[in-house]
Amino acid sequence: MSDACGSCSSATAGGGCSSGGCAEGPEDIKLKTTLSRIKHKIVVMSGKGGVGKSTVATNIAVALSLAGKRVGLLDVDVHGPSVPRLLSLEGEQPHIGDQVIEPISWSRNLWVMSLGFMLPSKNDAVIWRGPVKMGLIKQFVQDVDWGDLDYLVVDCPPGTGDEPLTALQTLGHDAHAVIVTTPQGVAVDDVRRSVSFVRQVGNPMLGIVENMSGFACPDCGAVHDIFSSGGGEKLAAEMGVRFLGRIPMDPEVARSGDEGYPLVKVDHDGATAKAMNAVIKPMLELADLLQENKDMPCFDDLEGASGKVRIAVPVVGEVLCNHFGHCERFAIVDVDTELKSIISTTFETPPPHEPGVIPNWCADQKVNLVIAGGMGAKAQAMFTGRNVKVITGAPAEDPENLVNKYIAGSLTTGQNTCDH
Repeated sequence: MSDACGSCSSATAGGGCSSGGCAEGPEDIKLKTTLSRIKHKIVVMSGKGGVGKSTVATNIAVALSLAGKRVGLLDVDVHGPSVPRLLSLEGEQPHIGDQVIEPISWSRNLWVMSLGFMLPSKNDAVIWRGPVKMGLIKQFVQDVDWGDLDYLVVDCPPGTGDEPLTALQTLGHDAHAVIVTTPQGVAVDDVRRSVSFVRQVGNPMLGIVENMSGFACPDCGAVHDIFSSGGGEKLAAEMGVRFLGRIPMDPEVARSGDEGYPLVKVDHDGATAKAMNAVIKPMLELADLLQENKDMPCFDDLEGASGKVRIAVPVVGEVLCNHFGHCERFAIVDVDTELKSIISTTFETPPPHEPGVIPNWCADQKVNLVIAGGMGAKAQAMFTGRNVKVITGAPAEDPENLVNKYIAGSLTTGQNTCDH
């Protein structure tokens, strides 16, 4: 962080200050330059330890690289860096130059950096306070010679502390979070806090992975639910987050981790490898998703002076109506712009549908945004004329789920179902 911002109350872990009143220093410019060469950033995290997060992060990175993408894997677990072992890179040491650190090359498409490469012994304890850890994470982003990457995958330690907060703030608001849980209730409770954490920081959620879900039999290959399953999927539905899939417990996963080879590379046809590859599919589609949503109004654009925005969703029954003019009611959802969470939801009956009536009625209700399935061009123009933004092509889902996805940046839209 530059000296100019050192005492600024608006300063962030990413350098500079949020108010825009401080001049950018050399480190801030260097960080921006590094980030401009990375197309997509994925931060893998969990509110609970022992859920297999590092294994999932490592296999995600390897699978993306096997798909022909240029990938960086950054391990920011300062106190328990495990990526070097998972990739059989223990004992490797990066070259550290005057202004740059060279990451370890695992393959022609995958480069790795971890504090584990720099410790004199794997038995050494790292006893650092928050500011030192925050500085290291920023240095691993801005000073490592990542080059041009399609993806940077960041493996965070469990919890919602300094490391994940610094990682998200350093990488910026376009970094997507992937949260890993196991199906048990004790893990799901902690992971629920991780979802809230990501929303409060303001980053989009790519989705939730349910790891250790069922047991993959090494003899027959079938997956048996001898333990609980479905907890992560239920949490995703509850929080309005995309569910990326289940990965079963598999003895081969433990052996591959201990011996330092990623399962997705050596066991393409196994149930667990197939499940992991299914998890990365939305990540491979991330570029298309961002292209689809490039014109979607930004959440920050809706913020009002009161710290609250109001979103209207036309509904029939309990789900979004495909055409706003044929809806029974409007779900009026108030959102706290600071916490990025829903305050309240009420259902209001609009006046009879006539040209121009509903746009004026929504504006009178202080609505900032309408999320609709289909809406004609004339109606959209009327809403815009009353300073109400519109999203069309939304799926027929519960209105609070839609709003939560919009807040998290994970709302995907399809074709506008109205053409008049």
